[in-house]
Amino acid sequence: MGGILFLFFLCAVCMTPPVFSGQLVELTTNGIRILCEPSLKVAAAEMGTAYPFLKEKVETIFGWKLKGVPTLILLGKGSSFERMAGSPYVIAFAAPEKNLMVMDWSRLKGDRIHAQDVLKHELCHLLIHQEITRVPVPRWLDEGLAQWASDGVMDIVLDQKGSRLNRAVFNDRMIPMRRLVDGFPIRKDRLILAYEQSKDFVEYIIGRYGKEGLLKMLRRMGQGQTVSEASQSTFSVPLASLEVGWKE
Repeated sequence: MGGILFLFFLCAVCMTPPVFSGQLVELTTNGIRILCEPSLKVAAAEMGTAYPFLKEKVETIFGWKLKGVPTLILLGKGSSFERMAGSPYVIAFAAPEKNLMVMDWSRLKGDRIHAQDVLKHELCHLLIHQEITRVPVPRWLDEGLAQWASDGVMDIVLDQKGSRLNRAVFNDRMIPMRRLVDGFPIRKDRLILAYEQSKDFVEYIIGRYGKEGLLKMLRRMGQGQTVSEASQSTFSVPLASLEVGWKE
């Protein structure tokens, strides 16, 4: 049912049918289209002002240019965001095939700085999928890159229990990266661990081969190599061996 609602929502947004009339207001500014509830017009204007700066930051990090005019939707308390996102822990998500980002403003609690960081995170997803279209982008790579490029920001709700990764390493409870290719766990502690592992693995690759090594691997994926093929051709190391080195 959640998947049906999500697909209906995406179609509704792209077609802007009468069902949204009077519910969402539109602001197009600085190269971004923002739809929001009337009570969030000030927040929308602030995000529109921040967009060019965040876009430039993301483009500089990856050396790619964002294409088109993305759409950002801001939803408030009482919206059906949770059903659309498919998880009670998600505060934002991107639909790159629609050049679309959706944020639950109520969960951000009015923190403008955090909201801008989350927007930067979602812009990373759009950019990655605009450039890598011929092969799948593993979920761990997608999320690891977005966190690395947005200073560790996740698009899920965190608590104050500290790093799951440290405890998982100590207790030998890490998730094999092959299980994080198509999706992440549903349970909150394992979901957060999946995010932490993804970021740490990407940072390990950068630490070992440099930022340019990582970007070279991504460019090869953009040319049609799978992540395993790109790892082998870029680093002369199988992806599985990289994972072993990272865990050690």
